[in-house]
Amino acid sequence: MIELRPYQELGVAHHGWLDTRHHFSFAEYYDPERMHWGDLRVWNDDTIAAHSGFPRHPHRDMEIITYVRKGAITHKDSLGNSGRTEAGDVQVMSAGTGIAHSEMNEEDETTQIFQIWIMPNEKGLPPTWGTKPFPKGERSGSFVTLASGLPDDTEALPIRANARMVAATLKAGQATEYHIAAGRKVYLVPASGQIEVNGVLATAGDGVAISDERLLQVSAQQDSEIVLVDVA
Repeated sequence: MIELRPYQELGVAHHGWLDTRHHFSFAEYYDPERMHWGDLRVWNDDTIAAHSGFPRHPHRDMEIITYVRKGAITHKDSLGNSGRTEAGDVQVMSAGTGIAHSEMNEEDETTQIFQIWIMPNEKGLPPTWGTKPFPKGERSGSFVTLASGLPDDTEALPIRANARMVAATLKAGQATEYHIAAGRKVYLVPASGQIEVNGVLATAGDGVAISDERLLQVSAQQDSEIVLVDVA
């Protein structure tokens, strides 16, 4: 089953410094049919104005992945961590027993991110944070795992969840595949471009919710960047 969730039909919030689209119920956007997708709880498409961002606020017992699409985001937290994550790169925060953090766009340009929350396997663990550069060339033409809690994904940023996040960049006319284990679900969003997923056309920003499929055949109608989350 493949369900297209068009960008224009997603939840919307405008805060002046922040324009966002919610793929799942979040904050003031509520849709009982879109509370989560397996263990995937949040997928927000955030556009953050220059020299603004999310001031320090707390989280607990959630795996939070930030995929930077454009610009950069600067992270600071109550553990003393700080770092700047640029477009194409990923940061992961395991909130565990509790962490407070800020995510600021300190750049002179707009920043765009995917903010992805996944429910953890286990609660009450110490909080952690990490970031890692993933040059786009490494995932040109095929999916590369960026963050994962699955045992075989030793090169990825670790998360405490039965999930993985992968990304690919495809030139127009290129195609690739993604194999899905039995009983798992996938949520996929083209960050840019236009793709076809098992015959379903999706344009930048659209969500594609996938279940009861074992093989995804993804082809690019335009130069495209694709982010995919695989969950139980």
